[in-house]
Amino acid sequence: MSYESTVDALYQLGHELAGAPSHKFDLAHMRALLEAMGNPQRRYASVLIAGTNGKGSTAATLASILQVAGYKTALYTSPHLVRINERIRVDGQPAGDIEFAAAYEHVERIAHSLAEDKTLPWHPSFFEMLTAMAFELFARAGVRIAVLEVGMGGRLDATNVVDPLISIITDISLDHQKFLGNTIAEIAAEKAGIIKPAGTVVTLPQHPAANDVIGHAILDREAKAISAVKHMPPISPGAASTMGEGLGVHNQYPLDVMGQTIQVDSPLPGRHQLRNLALAITTAEELAGFGFPVTPKQIEQGIRDTRWPGRFQVIPAHTNRLQRELIFDVAHNPDGAWALRSALNEHIGDRPVTLVFGAMQDKAFLEMIQILFPIASQVVVTHAKNPRAASTAQLAEAAHQVGTEVTETISVELAVLCAGELAAPDGVIVITGSIFVVGEAMQALQIAT
Repeated sequence: MSYESTVDALYQLGHELAGAPSHKFDLAHMRALLEAMGNPQRRYASVLIAGTNGKGSTAATLASILQVAGYKTALYTSPHLVRINERIRVDGQPAGDIEFAAAYEHVERIAHSLAEDKTLPWHPSFFEMLTAMAFELFARAGVRIAVLEVGMGGRLDATNVVDPLISIITDISLDHQKFLGNTIAEIAAEKAGIIKPAGTVVTLPQHPAANDVIGHAILDREAKAISAVKHMPPISPGAASTMGEGLGVHNQYPLDVMGQTIQVDSPLPGRHQLRNLALAITTAEELAGFGFPVTPKQIEQGIRDTRWPGRFQVIPAHTNRLQRELIFDVAHNPDGAWALRSALNEHIGDRPVTLVFGAMQDKAFLEMIQILFPIASQVVVTHAKNPRAASTAQLAEAAHQVGTEVTETISVELAVLCAGELAAPDGVIVITGSIFVVGEAMQALQIAT
């Protein structure tokens, strides 16, 4: 099979978020599939990360630190910006097209056989197949440790079949209520499902309802809790934000790690990233007790080397064809929208903002519109090539409720071109609302991912 036919076959399976039946969420089925594959996920160590916001940034930073420390490191994240094999990386490089297709054929043969003999009651879903492919590719590559981001929730997520050295829980807020629950406590219970009996969990204090649920889960499972508070910046409100040469805003500050002072210089900007950095640093430090020691200097270098596109990624005006400063940010829920607004307030000053916005129907896009649209001089709404995407009519109606006039466009490519025509010469174009919109815009403008 070609890479393209493999991607088509995966999407034909149906994704849980696209309305696949809830009975897809069954770890017994995922375990049966992996057992038939020879349990590739047991051939390397792993770290498992759940949460609503910050999972990807934490995972990317931790993987970078481990790679700098000399360990062959895998990274599994979702969703992707442009190409699906971006989700499966070894030492920073995405799975090759040929290897990706070969892994699919291997897993598909086994899954088809298991479904035929009724070992599995139905064929694995898109995410179950992709997770099994990632585990297989990581084993074939001979990785030492894999950093795994939960797809959704945690308790019943396909990634939760691993026995991680450490579990990490990032910030929790309302998202995916249709699947995870309508309160912070209910959602936290799903996220806390990655905490293993007698396991180790790294987290930070957050919403009281989430703290209560996570705390009880730790006690009930007799797990060891490690707070990342010690690696938050020493002075509130925290890091200095500065412009790096062509890289955008950086978080920079000194920090004591393992008795040495390092200079944190993260290309992932915004004060919300300070919490994700603290989680990654704390986990890297704790991994020494599991046979993966890292030095303070390796942590420092790993943070500096982290690459996680589309997270308040600043593209200078002279380097893109719109000749305007561009900011890409995958703010896909209200908390993410507030984080983006805060980062914009620090970065752009009084320069006018032209906003390109698109969101998925299952997201709280009205709240996101209420947060982001008031700071824009003009707004262009669009939709990604995704069946879950909200229509421009839906977005325009929501914008009307908050008193914002918008320009509707039929594609992301046309949206960014329209924004280029509307934006003032000294203005900033901000592209946000969905990772799929950000990815299509980066592809249209030939921005490297």
